[in-house]
Amino acid sequence: MIQSSAQMNLRRFKSSFLIVSLALLALLAINAPAQSGRKQPKAPPSAPVPTPTPEPTPEPKTQEKKSELGFIIASERYTGLESYPFSYYDAVMTGCAGRLRSVSSATVDVAQSDMGRGEAVKKAKAETSTYVVLIKLKLDQMTARSYDDLEVEFTLFAPKTGKVVIFGTAYQNANRAGPIITRPNSRGSSGAMYREQLLKRAGEDAAERILKALNLNVPIMH
Repeated sequence: MIQSSAQMNLRRFKSSFLIVSLALLALLAINAPAQSGRKQPKAPPSAPVPTPTPEPTPEPKTQEKKSELGFIIASERYTGLESYPFSYYDAVMTGCAGRLRSVSSATVDVAQSDMGRGEAVKKAKAETSTYVVLIKLKLDQMTARSYDDLEVEFTLFAPKTGKVVIFGTAYQNANRAGPIITRPNSRGSSGAMYREQLLKRAGEDAAERILKALNLNVPIMH
């Protein structure tokens, strides 16, 4: 049976389509492994998160502890018939207070008003950690020839009780080491200013003996 030309063309078309389809399938089969084996680009590493640095703990400020030890320097200027220049008392109290401040951490106050023995005891009893130092000038009428022989009596009263801790006498020691500095026209060693410096040193000596009596290990200077 003779086939028509239309049938022959259809058969050829189907054959060509089948060949093309097989070729595409084969090409896809070859490319598939290559696609599956291709390495994917790695994502860039993320930046590390910085670890927060703890702020340094501030060191507590050390507060200087104020010394509880204290002294009140007072003087008994009016003692009956005896009367001496106030500048002499001031010189003794200045020397005593200055020495107490320089060799200890104690607070030192100088009383401006006159204070008798009874008032000094009463003041000491009212204090909790402050001693009262009472200064008195004395001149031995039997042996003294001038104010150069003035002596410094000092009494230390304890806080709370008012009891006497130490009682002593300091002297004008002209032979002590160190020069005596006075103002011009002070009449040398016979002038009042020169004597005030000697009395100031006597006050320093009294302070050193007071501190030694309180076991503060202050050497006596000569």
